[in-house]
Amino acid sequence: VEAVIGRHREELLAERYRFNMGLLMGEARSRLQWADGKSIKNEGDLQVLHLLGPKTEADLEKKPKAAKARPAPAEKQKVPVVENGEVGTETKSLLEQLRGEALKFHKPGENYKTEGYVVTPNTMALLKQHLAVTGGQVRTRFPPEPNGILHIGHAKAINFNFGYAKANGGICFLRYDDTNPEKEEEKYFTAIREMVEWLGYQPYAVTHASDYFDQLYTWALELIRRGQAYVCHQKVEEIKGHNPPPSPWRDRPVEESLLLFEDMRKGKFGEGEATLRMKLVMEDGKMDPVAYRVKFTPHHRTGDKWCIYPTYDYTHCLCDSIEHITHSLCTKEFQARRSSYFWLCNALDVYCPVQWEYGRLNLLYTVVSKRKIIRLVETGAVRDWDDPRLFTLTALRRRGFPPEAINNFCARVGVTVAQATMEPHLLEACVRDVLNEQAPRAMAVLEPLKVTITNFPAPEALDVLVPNFPADESRGFHKVPFQATVYIEESDFKEEVDKGYKRLAPGQPVGLRHTGYVIAVQNVIKDASGRVMELEVTCTKSDAAEKPKAFIHWVSEPLVCEVRLYERLFLHKNPEDPSEVPGGFLSDLNPDSLRVVDNALVDSSVLGARPFEKFQFERLGYFSVDPDSTGGKLVFNRTVTLKEDPGKA
Repeated sequence: VEAVIGRHREELLAERYRFNMGLLMGEARSRLQWADGKSIKNEGDLQVLHLLGPKTEADLEKKPKAAKARPAPAEKQKVPVVENGEVGTETKSLLEQLRGEALKFHKPGENYKTEGYVVTPNTMALLKQHLAVTGGQVRTRFPPEPNGILHIGHAKAINFNFGYAKANGGICFLRYDDTNPEKEEEKYFTAIREMVEWLGYQPYAVTHASDYFDQLYTWALELIRRGQAYVCHQKVEEIKGHNPPPSPWRDRPVEESLLLFEDMRKGKFGEGEATLRMKLVMEDGKMDPVAYRVKFTPHHRTGDKWCIYPTYDYTHCLCDSIEHITHSLCTKEFQARRSSYFWLCNALDVYCPVQWEYGRLNLLYTVVSKRKIIRLVETGAVRDWDDPRLFTLTALRRRGFPPEAINNFCARVGVTVAQATMEPHLLEACVRDVLNEQAPRAMAVLEPLKVTITNFPAPEALDVLVPNFPADESRGFHKVPFQATVYIEESDFKEEVDKGYKRLAPGQPVGLRHTGYVIAVQNVIKDASGRVMELEVTCTKSDAAEKPKAFIHWVSEPLVCEVRLYERLFLHKNPEDPSEVPGGFLSDLNPDSLRVVDNALVDSSVLGARPFEKFQFERLGYFSVDPDSTGGKLVFNRTVTLKEDPGKA
């Protein structure tokens, strides 16, 4: 804290208590990521008081506000967006946040300058060959396992890998880590690539770990010949845990391991009867990680060619080496594998990239693990992986989240070593920023109340022009019909007025948006139970009537649509935390997470809208057309409300 205050000493003395103290806090917090914020603030306040002394009368005087020049409508500042992997100059600060930790990264070919990087007698020659291949270009990769759907945490990884490469004029591979044939399905390969491209990124090349199975097998033989790997017969249960017994086969002769490894390849051992293990101890104390195991499962790409498959610990760094990756960006849990990463490349005398770790991105009020989402689907809590209440990328797309908003959210979160756990409303704020600029306006009524205008001024419907974007009418208009029968929201009428209520009531007229008319209640028609079924009103031109307290939306000659209103899927912030939810995440489901309005009324301007097309329904929120829509009936998903619900914060 003292160092930060020392850096701003001159400005503090000049501006005294008018200085932005938040700047001091921000700088101190960035240096003390795990410290208690209140303690930092208290220390900061004490040191500022010591420097400046108590506040004087001059300090307490309000600073006169400078008059702000209001920009003309055409010059309205748009929200900066990271779009299609392209970043404009106005989003430079976002790019800097996106890079975060990446500002510390090595330059291509200078791997040896990275802390912890192991230099061997061959390192410099290998780096020279590497630079000859890449020309000094930054190369990254996004390496998902094709056994599930990508979620919001993957969006950060996609943005970081593709974004860092693009920001430095480099390239990024999409590489499927397809080394576990039991769990991989073609639909996951397709969905992963679709989501990468939906976020606006094009891979330099799409590769698979299985592309390199022959080379990986050749290297495994070489590792055995160099005395760095051996065939072991310990069972999986025996080598699990923190202190497993050392393998009695660790020192078996090289020739014997070569023969046994060949027998593994030929299918002479059953699953679990033999593994190939590497001779090293990892950071977390794990000894001799497995390189190959026996699996009699056909592979989706190589068929029955192999019955032995390499593990992540063996495959990952070697695939990075083959593709001449410069920066192997991984989440923090892979830090324990960094030493094995360097060890394996150096044991084989091949080019060794640098592994960099960063913190995962997690969201509150959700689960993202594949196993738990499968349980939600199996129990009927959600429809599928793309249920809009989930935070998989396919679900967010279906709900109507624009890819630019997800990219902006990742940029704002930034890239830090510490894990980031965020509130969903911060992502929703990014969604509102983008949709405010992208989603044309329409009118919809969810709980309709019929209104008959007894003195309608025309024998047939009038065409009303509604701006697509009221703040910028240069972006066009659409027509909606206005006739003697209109529908308003049931909640926009009350027979008895409460204090502060400004909408329609007997003796309290309202304006109908965009029509130029004010309506006043003349008669309230009820059913036998006393429920209001219809209103009879008269209309007056706005310029001939007293200005109403409120303007309400309405529809006339509307389309009947289905509208799905979503809330959080879980009631607690951390549904997986036993201390917060002792009964397990399935006991924490929100019974009101989905409300379906079967017969909502929407103005005819949305007719012909296609799946994923987005609109702002005036006064209600942002909505997206669901793929369940048919020619006879559109289905809309509420993406987000117009304003953040204060209760959610």
